[in-house]
Amino acid sequence: MEIPYTYKPRPDTGLYNAKVGIWLFLASEIMLFGALFSSYILLRVTSPAGEWPMVEKAWPHGLLNIPIGTFNTAVLITSSVTVVLAWAALKMNQFGKFRIYMVITLLCAFGFLGIKSFEYNEKFTHYELRLKNGQVHTGHIEVNGKHAGFWDFGSIYNLERLGKEQVKEISFTADPAKPKPGEKHAEGASHEHKKMTVKVEEISKLDAFILRNHTFFAIYFVVTALHGLHVLGGALVLGYFAFPGAKFWKKNPEQFTNRIEVAGLFWHFVDLVWIFLFPVVYLL
Repeated sequence: MEIPYTYKPRPDTGLYNAKVGIWLFLASEIMLFGALFSSYILLRVTSPAGEWPMVEKAWPHGLLNIPIGTFNTAVLITSSVTVVLAWAALKMNQFGKFRIYMVITLLCAFGFLGIKSFEYNEKFTHYELRLKNGQVHTGHIEVNGKHAGFWDFGSIYNLERLGKEQVKEISFTADPAKPKPGEKHAEGASHEHKKMTVKVEEISKLDAFILRNHTFFAIYFVVTALHGLHVLGGALVLGYFAFPGAKFWKKNPEQFTNRIEVAGLFWHFVDLVWIFLFPVVYLL
């Protein structure tokens, strides 16, 4: 028994089954990411006025690497172009070109994820330090000569862990003080980092730039990690079609081409989510 409209369009919708299915799936994805974006906006507009970290509950600004985020945006846009070219190559019966474009797409996808992991590492090694005397700093710490890292979750410290390990003091390298709006850094002071030794008994809060630290980091990691999982899932599907699943091309080239179109629609959606996510989270 042959399933109808697997590669030929239905007369009532003009779409084949898989294309109807992917549009319904993308509708549910829009609701998912729409809820997350709405939550982000509501939490931000209701946050207290002031400059973080001086005002603890204020919304942080300037903590994300805009040049890297911009480059990652260009990487994903490039991958969208190559997915279309891969599909067009199949339409012209050029399987060799299809595979080349698909490999470029996969390189862009895993390059994006690699760059994202570098950004995550920056956050997992960066700390907020609040002292009982009211001083507030951000920077990097050393505990017994050991740094925190994205690849070593056990090395991320807070006050509870310092207490359990009976650490008496830490080394802290504070970031340069940010100039006030309209002011410039003093000449020669823009890259100065203050190194200090801090006694644990003087600390009121110590935590890395991770989910539990601030609402901003919680949303940042949840949204970008969810998007990253979509990138990974899409890349695995495209990789399957480019290599193991390519055998189906010889059996039914038209249906295989349609499968690439459906996978490409998902990939375009993933890229579109990032195009919205980048300005909202990085720039605003």
